Amino acid sequence: MNTMTKASDLLVRSLEAEGVSYIFAVPGEENLDLVESLRTSKIKLILTRHEQGAGFMAATYGRLTGKAGVCMATLGPGATNFATPAAYAHLGGMPLIMITGQKPIKKSKQGQFQIIDVVGLFDPICKMSKQIVHGNTIPALVREAFRIAEEERPGAVLLELPEDIAAEDTDAPVLAPHTRHYAVADEAVLEEATNLIKNAKMPLILIGAGANRRDAQRTLSNFVHTTGIPFFNTQMGKGVVDERSEIFMGTAALSSGDYLHCAIDRADLIINIGHDVIEKPPFFMEYGGKQVIHINYKSAKVDQVYFPQVEVVGDLARSIERLNEKLGGEVKFDRSYFIRIKEDVEIHMKHCMDDSRFPIVPQRIVGDTRKVMGDKDIIALDNGIYKLWFARNYKAYHPNTVLLDNALATMGAGLSSAMMAAMLHPDRRVMAICGDGGFMMNSQELETAVRLGLNLVVTVLNDGSYGMIRWKQQAAGFADYGLTYNNPDFVMYATSYGAIGHRVEAVDDLIPTLEKAFKAGGVHLVDVPVDYSENQKVLIDELEQKTCLL
Repeated sequence: MNTMTKASDLLVRSLEAEGVSYIFAVPGEENLDLVESLRTSKIKLILTRHEQGAGFMAATYGRLTGKAGVCMATLGPGATNFATPAAYAHLGGMPLIMITGQKPIKKSKQGQFQIIDVVGLFDPICKMSKQIVHGNTIPALVREAFRIAEEERPGAVLLELPEDIAAEDTDAPVLAPHTRHYAVADEAVLEEATNLIKNAKMPLILIGAGANRRDAQRTLSNFVHTTGIPFFNTQMGKGVVDERSEIFMGTAALSSGDYLHCAIDRADLIINIGHDVIEKPPFFMEYGGKQVIHINYKSAKVDQVYFPQVEVVGDLARSIERLNEKLGGEVKFDRSYFIRIKEDVEIHMKHCMDDSRFPIVPQRIVGDTRKVMGDKDIIALDNGIYKLWFARNYKAYHPNTVLLDNALATMGAGLSSAMMAAMLHPDRRVMAICGDGGFMMNSQELETAVRLGLNLVVTVLNDGSYGMIRWKQQAAGFADYGLTYNNPDFVMYATSYGAIGHRVEAVDDLIPTLEKAFKAGGVHLVDVPVDYSENQKVLIDELEQKTCLL
């Protein structure tokens, strides 16, 4: 006969069975039973300074491990602060479990105070949103939450635990997780894809975010270099295959018009591996135009710019492996045009990498950062115009070494994302790269990073404005209005949290300052004045005058 257990204890035991190591949280009184249950658990409770910080850390845990990260908040305003991390995980394909509190549901003591329909609010931005109404349902709901959050396509799940349900007794047993395997693509469609590739005159491989979520690096790299088909990637596909490869064409950081797009436009076949339409389309399809093979865990979401002719659906790595076997070696076609485009792209990406202007132009910041970071070191980008410069110009050598969000593209996630990476990879250098606007949205998490004893460098690109929108305002011909602000003294600000602040005052100071910070250990903030005048010149004016090689 099963012994009785408090429901909050059963929830913690169920989380332990799922292998949960951390819960990131800003608890409220409605979570106190769960907090007490965690006190004697092997799960570590990580207190953050804002629910967004907790949610972004948990989502990044999911992104880096493939196992759902877990965060916790109270009802009402605590829960609503999870909305952005939920959308971040939902669009970004990151497995995330959010546990929120609620007032007692069996007997109200406070009317509607702080009560909103949290479950209904989160339903559109989650794969599942459920209230726990009885302790006996906890094991099944937790098992289902992790299954749904982690299976392709990964995303967010919300479980609401009311205060009275958390305190009640239950005799339900914990459900153990089980191993899941994805089906292998059908042989007929693999044969169809093989024939399409063999008959193509100018095929290209596109690597997207879906290929960055599983351990597909070895299989994909083998496929690329066995077939000899040049490849490019989306922003969230960076690093799946080493970008130092002689057949790497570049990253599609812009929707169209970049130098890379000369090759994309000329291709007659795109082998699209792991691409997700949440990213801006790296190529535009037209009826009767180029053909597309969609290779992913799930079928394609068809829209006006994406309607593949062949879909290879199933375990991604196994699908690539089988295609490689069927192709039987190098694919024969004339690569000379692609090689010339690659050389042209490389020339343009090196432009201004050694520029001596101060404040520092973004290309120089990208180049100096690449010199400081090792092959497996990690940069985590917040959102701003600098993200495009890093996506275009910074070569990634391994999966998940460039953490950026090209899905929700929210500001404020960069610092928390870097903190999670530093926790999981203490042997690597980890750098958060934030604009001053995005950094200040969750800058209070510096205290969390210091309290956790992390080794982390936070580079703040300082231009005193919401620079990307200001640039677009200028490009649209509008007056410069409404997008500038004043910043704190970032060195003093970092010091106030117990971190170490640095201010770059000359272009040649950046590399020595970053090296000094990494060697010292601990949490460092580096204030870097940035000059975005290159945005209009390079990303608009120069590209409008571009002509593709013949």
